[in-house]
Amino acid sequence: MSRTLLLRRPLAWLAMLALPALLLLGGCAVATVSSASPMLGAGDRLAVLPFANLTDVPLAAQRAQAITVSLLRQQGLRQVLSYPQPETDLLSAAPAPSPRQALQWARRQGARYALGGSVTEWRYKTGVDSEPAVGVVLELRDVADGRVVWSASGARSGWGYQALAAVGQAQIQALLKGLRVAADAARPQHSAP
Repeated sequence: MSRTLLLRRPLAWLAMLALPALLLLGGCAVATVSSASPMLGAGDRLAVLPFANLTDVPLAAQRAQAITVSLLRQQGLRQVLSYPQPETDLLSAAPAPSPRQALQWARRQGARYALGGSVTEWRYKTGVDSEPAVGVVLELRDVADGRVVWSASGARSGWGYQALAAVGQAQIQALLKGLRVAADAARPQHSAP
């Protein structure tokens, strides 16, 4: 009987060690974020420029851009301007504005900074599990001179049951945590009664 317990115990320990390893491998993410971010004021105007779609998935850039605009507002930025997107017709796609044209638009809007980027992956992987996978690059530019003052890039894959948009949102949110947003002192803070 003691021999049976000895055989069961090592197998139980092996199973306990293997389960966390499998869980860690299921949803992987990697991110590189600039260590120095300019301090953005909650009232600063931030223009979100069109993202470049470096994938073969139609509208991937517009999806990532829409998620980014929403997450920036949730971080406390009150004046997030989104570059106007033409009505989307996949058969007669309008040419994307050049980076110079987009930056000129941001200047006309009175933005202090402009956030642009590219989508390098936005798809479900092929295979049995069809895991969602995303890759995103973000660049914050000073509108006055066009220089990059902050950047971040990352990729993430999820579980087969996760939605692609949810994995994309999680990755973009992780990248945007590198942007520092200061609370506006002139704006009254809401407090709980």
